[in-house]
Amino acid sequence: MSTQEPKVLSAVPAAPAAQGAAPAAAPAGPSAPNRKVLVVAALVAIAALAAGGRMWYRSHYFVETENAYVAGHVHPVSARISGVVTKVLIDDNQIVKEGDVIAELDPFDQRVKVEQIQAQIASAEQQVTQSDAQIAQVKAQASGAAAQVAQSEAQLLRARQDAERFGQLYNSQMKAVSKAELDAAVAGRAGAVADLAARKDAATAAKAQITAANSARDVLKAQVDVLRVQLKDAQQQLAYNRILAPVGGRIGKRTIEVGQRVTPGQQLTAIVQENVWLTANFKETQLADLKPGQEVKVSIDAIPGKELIGKVDSFAPASGAQFALLPADNATGNFTKIVQRVPVKITFKPEDVKALSGRLVPGMSAIAEVAIKQ
Repeated sequence: MSTQEPKVLSAVPAAPAAQGAAPAAAPAGPSAPNRKVLVVAALVAIAALAAGGRMWYRSHYFVETENAYVAGHVHPVSARISGVVTKVLIDDNQIVKEGDVIAELDPFDQRVKVEQIQAQIASAEQQVTQSDAQIAQVKAQASGAAAQVAQSEAQLLRARQDAERFGQLYNSQMKAVSKAELDAAVAGRAGAVADLAARKDAATAAKAQITAANSARDVLKAQVDVLRVQLKDAQQQLAYNRILAPVGGRIGKRTIEVGQRVTPGQQLTAIVQENVWLTANFKETQLADLKPGQEVKVSIDAIPGKELIGKVDSFAPASGAQFALLPADNATGNFTKIVQRVPVKITFKPEDVKALSGRLVPGMSAIAEVAIKQ
């Protein structure tokens, strides 16, 4: 038994030796996780530096806005007279040319008015003709009155000569004629004077009638001129029964139908022209380096993957807030400084717009980017 006990004793201290060897091997384990953390941290730092560098580069060399919309000329089409629609010659989204007939109204009322004025003109012209005949008659009467005045002047001259002759033949020294003959000659002279005065008054009255007849004819001619102007207006009103396209473009917002009664100024449809542009609302802090003529990269939300190149055309004369229906009043004391936006007009090349075949329409959202160090 004495030989087995040392074996047991020697086996007991072997466990602490094994326990002491384990801590010596432990420091080699954590080295792998630390390396992965460093790699990830380095990648994150590189990405942050790249993002920061990109942001710095773009902030110094580019300005961009998402507050941009396609704009264009939208022409409302309305009737100039009231009437009932008898024909509609357009359809939704149809392409029309300037002067094309969009719709027609019932022309009965305007046609009746034209015929009425034409009848009034014919009546007034007939009155003018009668006035011309009356003027000719009055002139003839005036000419006769002038001849009678000349005749009366000759008779007065003869009566005066007779009165003087009889006065010389009948006086206190000589009685070659009777007193009755002398009185008759004197009376004849007085009658000739009165007759001449009457004839002159008649001639003056005839001249006054000529003036009055001329004035009446001028009034009738003025009435004819007025009626002709009214006829021209009535014919124009008759022409307004055909509603024409004011410009060329595409039909939109069509609300006109056959049988509908329209009134002047009522919008029936709208025509959108093809020459569109972009209105980009840049912040006022972005305008310092923007200049007309700079190229602009435009991305349209409705046409992904298609990038258009435009040019800065002009700047709005005021910020968007000034054109608002109720502009802010900062003089009330309740003031908060807000970065304002100024509309900038960006134009496209006509061939680029045409190449899109009508897909670029007013109201579309877009993103505009300008390289300010061009």
